[in-house]
Formats: sequence, structure tokens, C-alpha cells
Amino acid sequence: MKFYSTNNKNCSVSLREAIFKGIANDGGLFMPQEIPKLSPSFWQNVHHLSFHQIATEVASLFLSEDISREDLESLIADAFHFEAPLVYLNDTLSILELFHGPTLAFKDFGAQFMARLVAYFNQKENKEITILVATSGDTGSAVANGFYNQPGIRVILLYPSGMVSEIQEKQLTTLTGNITALEVEGNFDDCQRLVKTAFLDKELRKGRNLSSANSINLARLLPQSFYYIAAYAQLKKRNVPLIISVPSGNLGNLTAGLLAKEMGLPVTRFIAALNINKFLYEYLKEGKQKPLSVIPTLSNAMDVGNPSNFARILALYQNDQQKINQIIYSRSYSDDSTRQAIREIYSKYGYIMDPHGAVSYLALKEYLAEQNFTDFQGIILETAHPAKFSTAVKEELQIEIEMPKSLKETFSKKKKAIKISHKFKDFKNFLLDT
Repeated sequence: MKFYSTNNKNCSVSLREAIFKGIANDGGLFMPQEIPKLSPSFWQNVHHLSFHQIATEVASLFLSEDISREDLESLIADAFHFEAPLVYLNDTLSILELFHGPTLAFKDFGAQFMARLVAYFNQKENKEITILVATSGDTGSAVANGFYNQPGIRVILLYPSGMVSEIQEKQLTTLTGNITALEVEGNFDDCQRLVKTAFLDKELRKGRNLSSANSINLARLLPQSFYYIAAYAQLKKRNVPLIISVPSGNLGNLTAGLLAKEMGLPVTRFIAALNINKFLYEYLKEGKQKPLSVIPTLSNAMDVGNPSNFARILALYQNDQQKINQIIYSRSYSDDSTRQAIREIYSKYGYIMDPHGAVSYLALKEYLAEQNFTDFQGIILETAHPAKFSTAVKEELQIEIEMPKSLKETFSKKKKAIKISHKFKDFKNFLLDT
């Protein structure tokens, strides 16, 4: 299968090139030339399949020309030592828990898969690859964990100074070896701009083998579609309207869900749940793309004012705002509303939810209040373990949150990060000098 640039459909590359480049030469993001459909028999039997079996079937639609079935099964088995369980709050409302990976965040699904895929393609090369990653919180630690000590691969994490939680910063900055953390004096959009500009810089591309592990990289995006289909397989009812609410920032998670829908996943509506950084909500309402200044919030992984993956959504639906509105519903919520939602979910269901999941709950609740469903299945994506946001959650619930062992160990480690300005020339000089 070939993959085209969102800036030029005539610019197509192989899977390997799409993964190693990360971003097209013209600045576009890579998309598959076609979205293949999963067979009717797959959907009839999906509830009998394991997560590994679902992942293999989905991945083979895109990768079968480049990786043998045997190697793909082995890669998936190695990448995923964790599941995505669906936890029911009541008969119609459930939580898809995506925090059971090594860094307790949904980013582990994409990062673990991508690390194995890059290593697979790079095993015959005698070259060092430099992976650049801009992160607003969880992406960096997931990528660092996935690529840690992978031979021939160096990872550089860029995160906004003072705009990630203490736990997230510890996870970002306590690995050494082939992992380097850069603390950028700016916001996430500045970090993302530095990475994008680096890929377009001819001198850097000539002197370094650069790739990206952000959700702009196709290898991070595709495996996120696995858990949408795995969630469907776990539903109590599969013959009623299905609504999936996705906490949304850079829109990679939502885009993966849209890909799953195009493969045949019978979703009635996707909900893009936003904090007050509401680029997508404004687009759906006004039809205009207006990058926004980032406002820090409790749900910091969603603090994005100019989401990269929006280009993929436009490409998927031919820039048709009306069509996108039919598929995606979006609402925006303040920190005060998020805090109230954390309390409400715990009071009604006894479930401890992190701020991102709480925003997702609010959006689903508002959507359902506007509909006349007599029966439905609603799924809320819980993208991070609440212990990663223990300060905010404890303030609302007045309870102690059990700290997973991996987080306890991280807290005992010393932060190692290099401070750098948000100016590209400083970042470029750092890359060239190291």
C-alpha cells in the first residue's frame, strides 16, 4: 500500500518511507491511499477474538505487503503485554481504560507498536535514527519507554516547561541512555513547531536521519485504531447506536477512531471532547480554521491550539465541513466543569476518573441530553491513570489514590533535562552539535 501527503495526493511513498520520514517533504501528513474494509465475517466473529487477534487483522490490512503474517503476529505479541478493558458503569455507559500500559497512558499503544515497527525496518540498516517527539504530557514518556535501549535509535523529547504535571515530567526526564529530554521555554505548539520545522530543514535532513513518533507519524496512529475495535468486541449490545467520546487535543486519538469507522466500525457518532482549547469546536461551528493561543488546563494533554491531525480529518472527508459535522459532535469545558465532573462520576458510580476522561464524560452527557435514544451504548475513553493527576483528583474527592508501583519508582529518580529556548536556531544547533 502507498501513502499520500495531505498536501498533495499525487505525492505517495511506501510504508517504510512514511514511517521513517514522519512528515512528507511538502509538510503534509501521510495517509493511506485507500482505507480497506474489514470483512463481514470479521465483524460477525469479532467478540470471539483476542486483542492480539484483532490487532493482527487490522494491521495486516495496511502492512501485509511489507511484513509477513508471522512477523506481524510476533511484533504485536511483543508490543502489547497489556489490554484495553471495557468497564461498565451501568448497562448503557462504559469506560474504555487505556492506561494499563507501561507508562499508564493511551499513548503506550502507539509507542510500543511503532518502536517495534521502526526496529523491524531498521534492522538491516547501519544508520542511527533520531526520533523527535513533541509532547504535552504522556506522549513523550510513552515513546521513551517504547524506544528505550532500542539499538540504532536515539530519542529527543521536547516538552513545554512548567506545562506538564510533576509525575509526567518525572516520566519524561528520568530515562537516560538513548533518551534525551529538552525542556522548552514555550508551550506545546512551540514544541510541535520545532519538530515540524526540523523535518523541513534541508541541512538537518541531510545530516541526520530524522523521524517523528508523535501522532503525526503513521506508525503511531494506526495501532490506536485497534482498541476502538476491541472495545466494540466487548460491548454488551452491538445492535444499538454506538457513541464514542474521545478526549481530544492534537486529534490523533480521534483520527484513529475515524479510521476504524472507515474500516467498518459501526459508530453512530464520535464526540470530540475539548477543554477550553477548542479549535475543532470552532471549526465545526464556523467552518473556519483559526489556530488559537494555548491556555493551560487541568487536562493538559489536550492543551493544543493548532492540532496537527486536523489535516488528516480534512483529507479523510474531502474538506467537507458539513460531512465532518455529521460524524463528529464537539463541546468544550472549563476546569471548573471538569472538577465537578470528577466529583459527579465518583458520587454516582464510585469510579475515579482523571481530568481528561472527565471532559469526555461531560461531552457524552451533553450529547445524550440532546438526543432521543431509547437504547444505546456510550463509551468514554479514559486515557490516563488518575494517579498521574493525583493532586487534582485528590483535591476534588478528598481520598488517597493508590500509586502504581511504576510511578512510585519514577518519583525516586532524578530529573535530567536540558533547557532550551523556543527558537528554531537553538534547537537546530543542538541537533547538529550532538
